[in-house]
Amino acid sequence: MTRATLAELEPRANFIRRHIGPSEVETAEMLREVGAKTLEEFIDKVVPEKIRLSRPLDLPKAKAERSALSYLRRMVERNEVFVSMIGMGYYGTITPKVILRNVLENPGWYTAYTPYQAEVSQGRLEALLNFQQVIVDLSGLDLANASLLDEATAAAEAMAMARRLVKTTANTFFVDEDTHPQTIGVIQTRAHAFGYEVVIGDPAKDLKPETVFAALLSYPGSSGEVRDYRSIIDKLHGAGAFAIMATDLLALALLTPPGELGADIAVGSSQRFGVPMGFGGPHAAFFATREEFKRAMPGRIIGVSIDAEGHRALRMAMQTREQHIRREKATSNICTAQVLLAVVASMFAVYNGPKGIRKMAERTHRFAEIFARTAASYGYEVVTKSFFDTVTIHAPGRAHTLFARAKEKRINLRFVDADHLGVSFDQSTRREELAKLLTVFKTDALENFDMDAVDKSVQEVIPKSLQRTSSYLTHPVFELYHSETEMLRYLRHLQAKDVALDRSMIALGSCTMKLNATSEMIPVTWRGFSLLHPFAPLDQTQGYQQLFEELEAMLAEITGFDAVSLQPNAGSQGEYAGLLAIAGYHASRGESHRNICLIPISAHGTNPASAVMAGMSVVVVACDGQGNVDVADLKSKAEAHKNSLAALMITYPSTHGVFEVAVKDICAIVHAHGGQVYLDGANLNAQVGVVRPAELGADVCHMNLHKTFCIPHGGGGPGVGPIGVKAHLAPFLPGHSVIDGVNPAAGRNQSLGAVSAAPWGSSSILPISWTYIAMMGGPGLRKATIMAILNANYMARRLAPHFPILYTGPGGHVAHECIIDLRWVKDRTGITVEDVAKRLVDYGFHAPTMSFPVVDTLMIEPTESEAKGELDRFCDALIEIRKEIAEVEEGKTDRQDNVLKNAPHTHRLLLGDWKHPYSKEKAFFPLKGYPNDKYWPPVARVDNVYGDRNLVCTCPPMANYMDAAE
Repeated sequence: MTRATLAELEPRANFIRRHIGPSEVETAEMLREVGAKTLEEFIDKVVPEKIRLSRPLDLPKAKAERSALSYLRRMVERNEVFVSMIGMGYYGTITPKVILRNVLENPGWYTAYTPYQAEVSQGRLEALLNFQQVIVDLSGLDLANASLLDEATAAAEAMAMARRLVKTTANTFFVDEDTHPQTIGVIQTRAHAFGYEVVIGDPAKDLKPETVFAALLSYPGSSGEVRDYRSIIDKLHGAGAFAIMATDLLALALLTPPGELGADIAVGSSQRFGVPMGFGGPHAAFFATREEFKRAMPGRIIGVSIDAEGHRALRMAMQTREQHIRREKATSNICTAQVLLAVVASMFAVYNGPKGIRKMAERTHRFAEIFARTAASYGYEVVTKSFFDTVTIHAPGRAHTLFARAKEKRINLRFVDADHLGVSFDQSTRREELAKLLTVFKTDALENFDMDAVDKSVQEVIPKSLQRTSSYLTHPVFELYHSETEMLRYLRHLQAKDVALDRSMIALGSCTMKLNATSEMIPVTWRGFSLLHPFAPLDQTQGYQQLFEELEAMLAEITGFDAVSLQPNAGSQGEYAGLLAIAGYHASRGESHRNICLIPISAHGTNPASAVMAGMSVVVVACDGQGNVDVADLKSKAEAHKNSLAALMITYPSTHGVFEVAVKDICAIVHAHGGQVYLDGANLNAQVGVVRPAELGADVCHMNLHKTFCIPHGGGGPGVGPIGVKAHLAPFLPGHSVIDGVNPAAGRNQSLGAVSAAPWGSSSILPISWTYIAMMGGPGLRKATIMAILNANYMARRLAPHFPILYTGPGGHVAHECIIDLRWVKDRTGITVEDVAKRLVDYGFHAPTMSFPVVDTLMIEPTESEAKGELDRFCDALIEIRKEIAEVEEGKTDRQDNVLKNAPHTHRLLLGDWKHPYSKEKAFFPLKGYPNDKYWPPVARVDNVYGDRNLVCTCPPMANYMDAAE
């Protein structure tokens, strides 16, 4: 036997075999099942030749895991972490290590999916209910959702919600001039597309309530000033307008809450509750409102219900998801939240409790008071008179000098203008940092300076009328877990209730629940990535700039586009940004009348909602019996609207799970009639290295980095949805009002504005996608795509004898997912697709996507990361369920009292008398021959009707928790 050489023994590109689940032997077995000898022969059969990529991807050679992390470490060292006193909605915070390790860095939390299947999501549902309780308590309002994408987006959502609800005919939205500039920027973008007028000014002088439908009031203001808005709010209400307050969660520990001031909506960010700044995100925004507006609130709301056994159970009580319900009439396209970050923020409150939060707030406030008092004694004018944590200093003609002097001491201040500086304090501020800051304003400041003496002399600057007197965080959950031991066990207790990728495959169609590798996740919490303020000077963020440039280049090569914007912080935001680019392009050519968007009937609900938000009108295109776009119908509608056609939105491979042969012809038809093509990148995992969207004829495409490029779903967020565009659309990519150079077409920038609060969106999780691409390389990415398609086809072949496969392409193949048809089951047996989904829980699986895009079906997407053994276990479960259905169909078991109707079966049923006509073994251990790592659902089937009739969206009494633990 010949010895291997040292070169052969080197661990080059060792990650590919870690990422792809099936071994070579398993791959060969699956290929035989689908009738192919090699992967290349297989992919040639599945993907039409006319669309296949004819050359390898031009990407750097795959790096080994160790090499990739070493490279990234050198990159992050180019970032310089200064003490941040910039403020503007982003603050230093200290993430408790027990939360950092056991939530943020724990795959049991970050690999979970959105809690659509409540029975396998009780842990994170409880964490989100805690989050809602934190927001309700601190805001003083009745109801809060389970988080939004960022503070600026939340403010824009509030604007749209107010316009929808008010009775007034006014079309003007007023914005307090003392609002964070990034929030104003996103509002202006959204308002322009909706046709609202935005007026920015001083609420005390410029606001005319009778002329507006709502006003956004900042409390505290971006300058730090805390103002009493009671009389202004009364005037707004008198004119039939809404009062929206942008506020600060930590400040509300000391300030009278917005609800008590009369606000209708409160928005803000929970970032300073333990979530690192991360150069802008991701962070969980909050949105609170009054009870009477609950049906109009955007996003998801967690509520309390009961299960089939009468025990407390949580669920998504009202997920308005109006992009699916209202479609072309929607005013919001929000389809996700920031669950992982909301969980961190909620646990921060649980761990610190009301006393800890108040102490934190008082300490932060005291630093600001001491600084203001001392700066005034040096002869500087303190512009802000009433403040929480931020002070604006008037230094005529000296702001540049002071700003530079602070940088020399590794402190970043906010440069307002040539005469003003902003200074903000936070939980992470140290005494020595305040002392060093004072030397910026007076060189010999520390001579004879006694901080404790100044502390004793300062007077409270918050007016008594705005000092909080109401209690908050009074629920027992905020008192029980203050020791690390108790917190550790509480987190484990919640995690154990859920099914995430660390437990089993999650075969959700159109969701791409693939491996989120540890090596990809490690850099996220490196201080060089996690501790930077998004508006830090660019010379301190060169590591991030390198990351952005390299990742944009990678994504451009993979997709074939000329320019990429990383700003959209969700797939829905990518859709919105892409359509705005199209609208901007048409307007630049004097064709702003082009406003018709063609959308196939099978599209994601976000598509029509995004089109409406971009100022377009939706025309629906039919699909044929094979799930393809009906080309004749498309031609007809393109011709009918040729003078006003703006765009076509198309998903590829289709939402029905097939590669459409006519896709290039479809794009050509749209172009011939003056439109642009938007390709929804939800299914990009079936294209990388095999197909390039730009070469299909697409002009713009969004890429879900939380699907194809391994950013974890986090239980329902974060997500990242960058867009790639052809060169002619590059000038219209998102810009930013605070940071220049965000748009890659800088210098010819015709952007319609920002779509996210931070210039580069959720920057701190972009290293995940960079690392994945770097460790896979071009050949590895292509193999991953082929394996994802092979796994789906293998499962389709195994399931086809038992369940009809609804759509297939030429040769009977599917793309990366398949749809099994259960409509006949309901007709013959009364068993529903929900019964099958809940029964899968007894087998230890999260259900596939239910009833989308076709009602009463299951859409299955295995991804490339699942080994054949797990695919077989899932198929065996469904095949066994088919036998259980047959027992009902043949009259061998009761149509109501059977394993499907009663699923899932909880551990409580082991106690007491067994009254069902089937055995306990059949209920609890239906599959033989598999490891006995039994998942026990914490609740039985959740009663949605009861939850709707008895809506409770805050933490229930502690007795209910005890009941749930029994």
